[in-house]
Amino acid sequence: MPKAEAQRPNILILIGDDIDRDSLSPWGGQAHTPNLDQLARDGIRLDRAYVNVAMCAPCRQELYSGRTAWRTRAMPNHSKSVAGTRSLPHYLQPLGYHVGLLGKKHIGPRDAYPFDNVGELPMKENPNPKAVRLATRYMTAARDAGNPFCLVVASHDGHSPYTHGASDRYNTNELDVADDAIDTPIYRNSLAKHLAEVTNLDDLLGELRLVLQQEGLADNTLVLFCSEQGNAFPFSKWTCFDGGLATGIVAALPSVIPAGKSNDQIVWLSDIVPTLIEAVGEHPSESDFDGRSQWANFTGGDQAVHEYAFGAFSNCNIIDNRERIFPIRSIRDRRFTLIWSPLHASGITSNVTLSQALEWVQNDDATMQNADVAGSWVAKTKMTQHPQHIKLTRRLHHRPEWALYDRDADSNELRNLIDEPEFADIASELKRELMSWLNHWEDSDPVATEQGFINAK
Repeated sequence: MPKAEAQRPNILILIGDDIDRDSLSPWGGQAHTPNLDQLARDGIRLDRAYVNVAMCAPCRQELYSGRTAWRTRAMPNHSKSVAGTRSLPHYLQPLGYHVGLLGKKHIGPRDAYPFDNVGELPMKENPNPKAVRLATRYMTAARDAGNPFCLVVASHDGHSPYTHGASDRYNTNELDVADDAIDTPIYRNSLAKHLAEVTNLDDLLGELRLVLQQEGLADNTLVLFCSEQGNAFPFSKWTCFDGGLATGIVAALPSVIPAGKSNDQIVWLSDIVPTLIEAVGEHPSESDFDGRSQWANFTGGDQAVHEYAFGAFSNCNIIDNRERIFPIRSIRDRRFTLIWSPLHASGITSNVTLSQALEWVQNDDATMQNADVAGSWVAKTKMTQHPQHIKLTRRLHHRPEWALYDRDADSNELRNLIDEPEFADIASELKRELMSWLNHWEDSDPVATEQGFINAK
């Protein structure tokens, strides 16, 4: 192997599952993540990174391909990319890399994502011992063969059901409850169990970095953590709110990525593949990707690569909502969010976590007994009739046609400014840019787009 090729950095990517960025300690969250904190001290934290779609399959296919959901057409959950989609193995294997995926897949078709299948990881028991064992075997095998590796470790940690991790580490009475949540014991208990899995994922990060040190791989391995999209509590996953589309990304590579840095430029998840290609010494072709390399920002720069981040939600072809149409589209700049719900007047948005709440709202039947999180919100609202609870409960399934939020003043995106005269110009600008983007991808009628997904099923 040529010397230059032998010196290409290894890549280790750890992906969480349904973990919102702002719950993580590097962003001020209440999850205990000491190993992620250390990774941030060793490298760079990205503060404005966004996915296109806050659902697992679209998110992962965007990450691995460097292409947006509009290009892969993997917009509904459990969907697959169009023929001709290329991903990390296509770009790194010709450079001599072993490119493997360990754990959750949720991608397809196989020829679009031809990772080495390193193994599966359990959901109902602690996956860390198996993950460390299989990851170590894969990384050291590549090293012993004289090849670099790119290994994705995709844990189920963070995704319901929350079945492991030390939930007693989190005192439910001391948990912070955000302004866009309704405080119920059921919510607090579920949040504690979720955070326990986040901490368990953090343990895995620490164990994998220890393996790199013990095997002499740490100095030449780029470690990247990605939280995936937001959690499965209301107003995160399955939405275009910041809690759904924001993703937590931290990366470190000794002597290359400066330690202890943060960057608040807008980053698309589809930027990661072209960034990694540049990190290994190649030049990503713009025609291959919708994302753009952020390597200059990873290595200490402060360059504006994108002015906006675009988001989408497709309500069809998901559990409990196979044929319900309620598309949502969004655009963000560094301060404002604009969200468009074209079926606001005649439709509702829902998903499997909101099904009980919807039934209880429609049937006027709610009780804390056997309630899930959203159901407990409906039950409490019926008991209290608190105005804010009523607003949040209605927001579960109903959205305005247009919503404009100032995230600097309103981080939970609760105050709709669309009719405020002082924000008319920014609303017009964001509408224009959003429609330009959608027109480019033949998605100017999202209702027709979603009907097409149902017909193609």
